[in-house]
Amino acid sequence: MSDMGAGMELLIKGSTELNKMFVALQRTAIGLRHDFGEVENLQQSLRGARDFVSKAATRIEESILSDLLLVRPAAGLLTPNVSRDGDSRDEFILSLSGAANFVRGNPHFAISLALRSGDETKIALVYSPIDERLYYAESGAGAYVFSAFHSARIRVSNQKELSDVTIGVNNVNAPNGIGNIRATGCPALDLAWVAAGKFDAYMSEPLDWAEIAAGELIVREAGAHLEMSPDLIATNGKIEL
Repeated sequence: MSDMGAGMELLIKGSTELNKMFVALQRTAIGLRHDFGEVENLQQSLRGARDFVSKAATRIEESILSDLLLVRPAAGLLTPNVSRDGDSRDEFILSLSGAANFVRGNPHFAISLALRSGDETKIALVYSPIDERLYYAESGAGAYVFSAFHSARIRVSNQKELSDVTIGVNNVNAPNGIGNIRATGCPALDLAWVAAGKFDAYMSEPLDWAEIAAGELIVREAGAHLEMSPDLIATNGKIEL
């Protein structure tokens, strides 16, 4: 698929644009999996590992940009480190979520990629390159998970009792009475897990928009209730935090 052009076989349920973005993620993930193997060999030097991962994140931005410009050539690009102007209508938003986990050789990290058009997120993908699992959504079309060539629609959980729920947190204190509290260090996957019913809610301090742009659409399409002021709170809509 060197040209990512017309006639490509659709890998996942959704538009051709969505599939082209997924192909770009898969290509980038090949190098990222290699980088992860190198990081595991650097654990005796945490500074060295941090420097390596920082360079790897930069390579992600560079390697995926050329593919994304084949999807929408005039689009801008926003990452935690880079902002490139485009046609002021379309914008790709990209982030390596869970980079601190990556540094420590922990496989719980993901590439978060969203396409916004006219100030609305249209396509969202959160891809875990180590287990090759993709969470994705298109505006108005529901949310899905893809793994081992099988797509399945995902929805939020039905848990209602606080004593039974499991929530993810990021630098915030959870309310009293919560059954299980988890801090995984990867906000993009945490939001995807709310969408898939693995978490019943997620609470976080304010985050870089690039890290949550894709997850925001995925949880909404799965039926979650989401607030982002002042903190980020996503729930299954059955509980109040």
